[in-house]
Amino acid sequence: MFLKPDEWGFPANTRPWVIAGPCGAESEEQVLETALGLKEQGVHALRAGIWKPRTRPGSFEGMGEQALVWVKKASIASGLPVTVEVASPKHVEQALKAGIDFLWLGARTTVNPFLVQEIADSLKGVDIPVMIKNPVNPDLELWIGAIERFQRTGNNKIAAIHRGFSSYENQTYRNKPNWELPIELRRRLPGITLFCDPSHICGNTFMLEYVAQFALDLQYDGLMIESHRNPKEALSDAAQQLTPGELGVLLSSLQVRKPSIDDPFELSRLEDLRDQIDEIDSELLNLMAQRMNVARTIGKYKFLNNLTILQPERWEEIVASRVKSGIDKELTKEFILKLYGLIHEESMFHQTNQMIQEKKDKSTKDSSASK
Repeated sequence: MFLKPDEWGFPANTRPWVIAGPCGAESEEQVLETALGLKEQGVHALRAGIWKPRTRPGSFEGMGEQALVWVKKASIASGLPVTVEVASPKHVEQALKAGIDFLWLGARTTVNPFLVQEIADSLKGVDIPVMIKNPVNPDLELWIGAIERFQRTGNNKIAAIHRGFSSYENQTYRNKPNWELPIELRRRLPGITLFCDPSHICGNTFMLEYVAQFALDLQYDGLMIESHRNPKEALSDAAQQLTPGELGVLLSSLQVRKPSIDDPFELSRLEDLRDQIDEIDSELLNLMAQRMNVARTIGKYKFLNNLTILQPERWEEIVASRVKSGIDKELTKEFILKLYGLIHEESMFHQTNQMIQEKKDKSTKDSSASK
């Protein structure tokens, strides 16, 4: 059982809970001014980076332990609880000593089970909320495993933060959302609080509203958004930070929609549409089964003619034609590529199994003929 943030000290009956603050605590004045501005915008908690695990040395890596004093002063002055990222037991010790209200683990930490376990062990018997970001790579088991390591210490004040996943592809997002992974996380861990970090998903400010609204429409509990008193002067991640005032405008534009409908007539209309979806899905599955039956026949043909399973020219032809056809039917290129990637993988699986079976059958037949 997971306790919700209103049992950590967040305001009750509020959605979304909003955590905001600078990517990095750069000075006492910067943190204080930002915190007071965020308080005016109705933010519920302050965040700030104290230790910054940068990809390469030489960039701003945070101000370290001294910045804990700054964020705690800003917390007291604004009345906002404060959270910081920890990446080692030493960070935990320093944060607890400074009176930090709750902690979070970053994506680079979550990816390392050994380090996660060390941090979890350092918090045994400590009643402090912990939020765990998804690992940098799209590995749901790593994310769940990190959460379970803290659960085993007896902590039930745990939340997950979805900040997107690294990808080598050139794409719209800084970190690809892979929305299906946090959805599956919540299915497997019912009741866990889920925050979205649109700042790290987007890597810019112009897409923040779209991603934040999408998260709320997926019934996320809260948002973690980076905010700086003057983003142009930020020492890290300047492009994705908003001023407190800009954040207030964004928050006021978001809509919190109902998860269900009470009107019997409208509910009936919705159920009719869902029935249509069910019928179409049934047809899709039947068509997929027929397609794989043809794939097995192709597997037999390839075995008899000693052909390789993968035919690159044919695959390129399928991709090009299906993408074009899908776009003409108002489907996205990304969806078509994902869909046919999965179809192709399943098709090769069936062809491979068929070829293995044909080989076994031939061996049995040859053995019988030789007797």
